[in-house]
Amino acid sequence: MIVDFEHGGSEYNLTESDLRIVAVAGGVGGAKLALGLQEVVAPGNLSVIVNTGDDFEHWGLSICPDLDTVTYNLAGINNPEMGWGRAEETFGALTTMSQLGAEEWFRIGDRDLALHLRRTEWLRQGVSLTEVTERLRRSLGVPSDILPMSDQPVRTLVHTEDGDMPFQHYFVRCRCEPAVIDLTFVGAEQARPTHAALAALAEADLIVFCPSNPYLSIDPVLSIPHLRRAISNAKAPKVAVTPIVGGKAIKGPAAKMMREMSVPINPATVANRYQDLLTGFVLDQQDADWRAEIDMPVLVTDTMMTSLEVKRSLAREIITFAEQLQAARFSEHFFA
Repeated sequence: MIVDFEHGGSEYNLTESDLRIVAVAGGVGGAKLALGLQEVVAPGNLSVIVNTGDDFEHWGLSICPDLDTVTYNLAGINNPEMGWGRAEETFGALTTMSQLGAEEWFRIGDRDLALHLRRTEWLRQGVSLTEVTERLRRSLGVPSDILPMSDQPVRTLVHTEDGDMPFQHYFVRCRCEPAVIDLTFVGAEQARPTHAALAALAEADLIVFCPSNPYLSIDPVLSIPHLRRAISNAKAPKVAVTPIVGGKAIKGPAAKMMREMSVPINPATVANRYQDLLTGFVLDQQDADWRAEIDMPVLVTDTMMTSLEVKRSLAREIITFAEQLQAARFSEHFFA
C-alpha cells in the first residue's frame, strides 16, 4: 500500500533537540543534507556514516574526499562554488609540485594539503581512520560525529568501456567520460563496520539516506555485509532522499551512469533499489507523479537545497515524516 504525505504540519511533534539521527552520506549532496540535519538537532545528536570507497593515495598522502567534503560542510568552511575543497583556498603547493613534475590532475589546495598531511601522519603512527577523523572534526569545531564506514580499506573500482579504473581516476582524471559497465567494491567482504558506527545505528531515532549518488556513495557503505545488516536491523525509521530530480542527478554522474548501465533514470529506480531497507522515501515536488511507482510511504516536497534555510526546512520535514511513519507503525501494531 502506498501512503502519501504532502509537506506541512503533523499532529505529532518530535522534539528535534532530543533526536539522535544517523545520516548515510557521501559527496556534495550528502554533505548538504547533513548540514541541514546538524542545524536542527542538538549538538552531538547527529552522526554521519561516510563512504570511504573514494579514498586513495596521492603524492604519498592518504586522501579521503567524501570524509573531507562532509567535514568541511559541517565546519562551515567548504567551497560552495566548487562543491569540494575549502573556501578561500590557495594553490601554491600545487603549482610548485607541477613545476617539479608531480601529477596535478587532482587539485589539492594548500589548506586542504595541511589536513592530508596531518591525517597521513596519524595513520602512519597506527591511529585508526575513525580516531583520525574524530581528531580532525574536533579541531575544526564540528559538533557532529563523522564516522568512516570502516577502518579497513574498501576501494571502488569502476569497470568502464576503457578498462577498469580506480574511482578517482574515473571521476577526476577522466572526468566521468568513460561509459560505465559495472562497479566492484574491493575489500568490502572482509571489511568490518566500526564500533562507533554500529553504536550510532543501535541508538538512532532516525536513519537518513542522504541524496548522494546511489552507486558511488551509498552502495559502498551497504557493500559491507555487517554494516548493511546493522542498518536493516535498526529499529529506527529509515528514510531516503531522492538524488534524481526531473530525470537528472542533482549533482554528479548518477544519471549518466544509470543510462550507461541501462537503468531507468527516475527516483522510483532509487527507491525500489533500497526498498528492503527503507521505511519511507522523499520525492521532489517536480516528480510528484512518480509516487505511484514507489511501494512505500512517500513524502513530496522541495529537495533542492539551494540555501541554508532550505536545508534546514528539508531536515525538519524529514523528521516530521519519520514521526508520521512511527505513529502509523505504532497504530498498526497496537490495533492489529
